[in-house]
Amino acid sequence: MIDLHTHSSASDGSYSPSEIVAIAKKAGLTALAITDHDTVSGLEEFEQASTKLQYENAVQGVEMSVKIPNASLHICGLFIDRKNAELLALLKKIRGKRDERNLIIAEKLSAFGYKISIDEVLKIAKGESVGRPHFAKVLIAKGYFKTTQEAFDRTLKRGACAYAGRMLPAPEEAISAIHGAGGLVFWAHPFGRKNFTKPRFISLLHELMEIGLDGIEAYYSAYDGDTEKYLLSVSEKEGILVSGGSDFHGTNMDGIQIGTGDGNMAIPGRVFQELKNSWLRKRHRTAAEPVF
Repeated sequence: MIDLHTHSSASDGSYSPSEIVAIAKKAGLTALAITDHDTVSGLEEFEQASTKLQYENAVQGVEMSVKIPNASLHICGLFIDRKNAELLALLKKIRGKRDERNLIIAEKLSAFGYKISIDEVLKIAKGESVGRPHFAKVLIAKGYFKTTQEAFDRTLKRGACAYAGRMLPAPEEAISAIHGAGGLVFWAHPFGRKNFTKPRFISLLHELMEIGLDGIEAYYSAYDGDTEKYLLSVSEKEGILVSGGSDFHGTNMDGIQIGTGDGNMAIPGRVFQELKNSWLRKRHRTAAEPVF
């Protein structure tokens, strides 16, 4: 089995990149990607740990949110060059918008009687990509809530008292940056986080394909069997690639295990081989030299 969607402590996961490699190897996964939110700062350690543990199929990745009309969606880049200047510039800009949003969240929480400071949030965040899960950890540590879900429901999710939006890049900008870094672009969990209707999904899929989308996550922790089958059939019909992963965050997301998600996910190794072959063909057609 493989897992091409995981998060380390460089963003909002609880385990370091080195620890994730060790967990994946112990679990018997034949391929692994780290796709931290809006940062590639954990990928050097990921590469070093993979070399040390002789873990051959370590895929460097990143996850970004992009803006669409009246909503947002997530995309994952796989097989990227973490040193690419265009990609690094975009990620820096996105993190800047995160930082602006974080200050607003801290102010709102304080106004509603939750006595936490932005410095406390920055201290608990181990990486450079700081977000709402880190606020939740501080709120829990201070005894305001017992679980991350409760903290989000009461204060941090859209519509809650301390929610604040942030400026997101257009899909074209994110896709261009990932392609510029030599990577492949996937629509992450299209039915795992959003309640898109199938017609809306197909419409969005075609729009994204027109601007360079390479594939979709047809395997994901939150999918049931019917959703997985549907997405696999769509990918075959549309002639696009298939990826997938657990969205593992360690102890920061209860019930999700690396490789198996909620216990029912099983991504066959051939998916990785097909992606790698496609990436290698694309690599020969471009000047980019992604790190793999």
